[in-house]
Amino acid sequence: MSGEVLSQNEIDALLSALSTGEMDADELKKEESEKRVKVYDFKRALRFSKDQIRSLTRIHENFARLMTTFFSAQLRTYIQINVASADQIPYEEFIRSIPKMTILNVFDVTPLEGRILMEVNPNIAYAMMDRLMGGRGASVNKVESLTEIETKIMSNMFERAFENFREAWRSISEIEPQLSEFEVNPQFLQMVSPNETVVVISLNITIGEISGMMNICIPHMVLEPIIPKLSVRYWMQSEQKEREPQVLALLEKEIHKADVPIIAELGSSDISIQDFLMLDEGDVIELNQQVGQSLVIKVGEIPKFLGQPGKVNKRLAVQVLETIKGGDDDDE
Repeated sequence: MSGEVLSQNEIDALLSALSTGEMDADELKKEESEKRVKVYDFKRALRFSKDQIRSLTRIHENFARLMTTFFSAQLRTYIQINVASADQIPYEEFIRSIPKMTILNVFDVTPLEGRILMEVNPNIAYAMMDRLMGGRGASVNKVESLTEIETKIMSNMFERAFENFREAWRSISEIEPQLSEFEVNPQFLQMVSPNETVVVISLNITIGEISGMMNICIPHMVLEPIIPKLSVRYWMQSEQKEREPQVLALLEKEIHKADVPIIAELGSSDISIQDFLMLDEGDVIELNQQVGQSLVIKVGEIPKFLGQPGKVNKRLAVQVLETIKGGDDDDE
């Protein structure tokens, strides 16, 4: 059963209305029993679950951190980038929401099908370009009259920045982002059908006193092959990747060098503390082991073998007779 969660103030107001007679409990029960119709807009089809949107948010939070480091180094100034929101909307609605003249970078993300759009507010784009060319980071919005040199500088800058997208998505899919188109007018850009559901991740960027938004638009068709990987089960899975043969060989080599203690027990005995304190040289302690019985050989305090005592080249030695079965033997 699902329903809205009331705040404490709303609960107090409801109880107060019931106690004063402003609301009738029977009427509330009647309304609850009636069938409710929920309006569904087919133009705003929700094709991603909340769990998948949260996964996309986590990925792009990592992307924002990587881009913060990249731009701070490239522009030699402090830059703050963070995820402001992540929503799924029709592509047409996204196009209407961005400025009529803006910076649009379209990327192919091989091997995934389709393209990803990165829209950057002109104020931010010009501030970045001014810093890159040695200025203080001033911003002038004249995107409609970009020169060829300015276009080349901007496209190169955002193409190198978007290489961090590969690193952010590495845990989900190995992609190769490549800039395929640079545009300033969204009306000339038609990546998918107007009603296609897209995920829009909005990043808030601050450069000194200038701030603005960067929007990453990812169509559903791009994410469709990897949607199962966006679930919590994929993120929380405990399966380990198969190790490379050379890594296994190195681990085995290092384990062979490890020293482990080996103890051959002749037997054991229990005595009282009084008898222990009275022990003197020449006293005999009776063990619970008979002369003909095999000795227990322990490896690292764990019984592993049975053996018999003897001598080798005038040195005391223990001959291994058999392996002790059971216990942790199957796990070793």
